[in-house]
Amino acid sequence: QVPVVESGGGLVPAWGSLRLPCAASERTFSRYVIGWFRPAPGNEREFVAGISWSGGDTYYGDSVKGRFTISRDNVKKMMYLQMNSLKPEDTAVYYCAGYYTLQRMGVTSRESGYDYWGQGTQVTVSS
Repeated sequence: QVPVVESGGGLVPAWGSLRLPCAASERTFSRYVIGWFRPAPGNEREFVAGISWSGGDTYYGDSVKGRFTISRDNVKKMMYLQMNSLKPEDTAVYYCAGYYTLQRMGVTSRESGYDYWGQGTQVTVSS
């Protein structure tokens, strides 16, 4: 079973908005930090946003700070990436990922720290 599944990708005009949901099973959601990544030059993944297990702490990459918002609903087992003021440079495949932790607060931005990855969803921002 795929532990996390992203959706909501599509074509959106520049300066537009898009919301990406990520659904998770009980096993992969409870006590898991959730992060969003997208490909970066050099076969790396860029940290876009992350949210602590409790939802009380959120962190953002510099390139999206002030434009994107991450959130989660631990009852519905859903997490979301709200993307506003989109730019063509935001065009990418976005991945939802998670890792287990006992800490209610805190997020790592390292892709190697995440154990579970979704299949990715394509976001295309037109000029």
